[in-house]
Amino acid sequence: MELDDAFASKNDIAMAVMTQLKEVMDDYGYEILQALVTDMVPDAKVKASMNEINASRRLKEAASHKAEAEKIRQVKAAEAEAEARYLNGLGVARQRKAIIEGLQMSVSEFAGDVSDVSPKDVMNILLLSQYFDTLTSVGANSLILQHDPQVVGNLQAQIDAAFWKKRSTE
Repeated sequence: MELDDAFASKNDIAMAVMTQLKEVMDDYGYEILQALVTDMVPDAKVKASMNEINASRRLKEAASHKAEAEKIRQVKAAEAEAEARYLNGLGVARQRKAIIEGLQMSVSEFAGDVSDVSPKDVMNILLLSQYFDTLTSVGANSLILQHDPQVVGNLQAQIDAAFWKKRSTE
């Protein structure tokens, strides 16, 4: 009898014994009507072994469930982080769009209100203003930055060259 059969009810065991005995005893002319199982008391070593096997199975299942729960937690955390980054990107994109629209409006209004000023001149003033804002921020953080007045002109020339290069390739 296998170990799993030991957990079956008395009736199941009695039926299994009766079936096996019937097959064997039919050859000798005996008929088995009933097999009676009155008390099942396995040896203490067998009980301990069966208890250990059951405990091992439960521990294995618990470890599997725990690992699956951890996997789900990690996946959900990754999904939440991805969603947060996506939403942050949308916010940055909207912020930049609003800045560009504001700059376009400011440049157009300034160029329209002041005669002999082109939108390019206004953008140069904005570039210079942002450069000075950057120097102010750097100085406020007690950082030292080497400053050369030609830096603004070089930066402007590089930006102009990049725009003209882009326009000529389109």
